[in-house]
Amino acid sequence: MNLDDVARGLESRAVHAGQDFDPATGAVIPPVHFSTTYAQDGIGGLRGGYEYGRSANPTRTALQTQLAALEGGAHGVSFASGLAAEDALLRAALKPGDEVLLGNDVYGGTYRLIARVLGPWGVKLRVVDMSDLAEVEAALAERPAQIVWVETPSNPMLRITDIAGLSRLGHAAGALVVVDNTFASPALQRPLSLGADVVVHSTTKYLGGHSDVVGGALVLNDDALAEQVRFLQYAAGAVSGPLDAWLTTRGIKTLPLRMQRHSSNGLAIAEHLAGHGAVARVYYPGLAAHPGHELAAAQMSGFGGIVSLALADGAAARRFAESTRLFQLAESLGGVESLVNYPDAMTHASVRGTELAVPEEVVRLSVGIESIDDLLADVDQALAGL
Repeated sequence: MNLDDVARGLESRAVHAGQDFDPATGAVIPPVHFSTTYAQDGIGGLRGGYEYGRSANPTRTALQTQLAALEGGAHGVSFASGLAAEDALLRAALKPGDEVLLGNDVYGGTYRLIARVLGPWGVKLRVVDMSDLAEVEAALAERPAQIVWVETPSNPMLRITDIAGLSRLGHAAGALVVVDNTFASPALQRPLSLGADVVVHSTTKYLGGHSDVVGGALVLNDDALAEQVRFLQYAAGAVSGPLDAWLTTRGIKTLPLRMQRHSSNGLAIAEHLAGHGAVARVYYPGLAAHPGHELAAAQMSGFGGIVSLALADGAAARRFAESTRLFQLAESLGGVESLVNYPDAMTHASVRGTELAVPEEVVRLSVGIESIDDLLADVDQALAGL
C-alpha cells in the first residue's frame, strides 16, 4: 500500500501504517512473528533482511513503520522500554565530557539515567526551566550543550514549552533538540514538525494505552544518528519483543479516539477541581489560568488526560491519593483506566532533594476513559474525607 495515496490522516495512519495484509493468507491483521532466527537462501542470502531476532523482527518492523508515520519522521525505532530508548539515544549522541541541558520538570528516571548512570561515564548535566526561553538562551550562551532535552507537557507539573522556539535556540547553539512527547502523544502534538530533532516515547503509556505492555521508542529524521542508534540497540540488545510490539501496534490503532476521550475527561476533572475549596491549585494546560495555556492551544490539538493538583500539604495529598476508589493508586499513566499517583514518594522519589523534586502537596491523576460522572463522584468523595 502507498500510504500517502490513501491514508494521509492521522487516524488512517494509526490503523494502516505497517499493517499490510498477510500476502500468504490474506489475513487483514499481520501475524505475530515469534521466530528468533530466519532461514537464509545461501550464506548471507537474507529474506527481507531478517537473520536473527535481536537485529530485526517483522512485527517490530511493522511497529516502527507505524511510529514513524504517526510522528511524521523518517525513522522509528522500538525499544524494550522508554529508558532503553533514551539510553541508546544519549550514548549515540554523546561522548564523555559532553553536556545535556535538561528541563527541571522531567520524568525522574530520565534524570537518574543521565546523572547516575551516564554521569560516572563523563556526561555532564545542567537543569533549567525549559518553559522560560530566556533562561534557556542564557544557559546556552554561558556554556554550550550537545543535547537540549525537554518534556512538554511536563511530568507532573504540566509546564508547556515552545518547541519551535526551543528548537531555534538549540540549533543556533549547535545542540540536538530532543522532545519527550509521551504526555501528548502524536495524536495531540508532533514535535518534529515544530523543529525538534528527535521524539522520545514511553510507549507503555498512551501509545500502548492499556497498561499491559512496556516499551519505548525514538522517531527521528537524521539518517546517520538513526543508524548509530540502531547499532547500539543491536549491540546492547534493548529490543522490544514481538508480542510487546504487536500489543503496542494494536493500542496505537485506537490512539486518536482514546486521546479525544482522555482530553474531554481531563478537562472536566480539571474544571471541577479548580472550583473546589479543598484544592489549592490545579495544573492542566486546558485551563485558561494555566501558564502556557495559549501556547499549548497553538502547538497541541488537545490537552490530554493528565491533571495534577496541589492540596493543603503533603499529609492531605497522601490521604487523597489513598482514598480514591475508581482512580487506582498506581504508578504509570496513559491507560484506559484512571490512576492516581503521589509523585514525591512514587514516580519521582529518585529526584527528592534535587532541582527536580516534586512538591509534597502535589498529586497526579491519569484520567481514563470511564464515565465522567463516576470519575467526578470519586474525586468528590476523596476530597470530602480531607
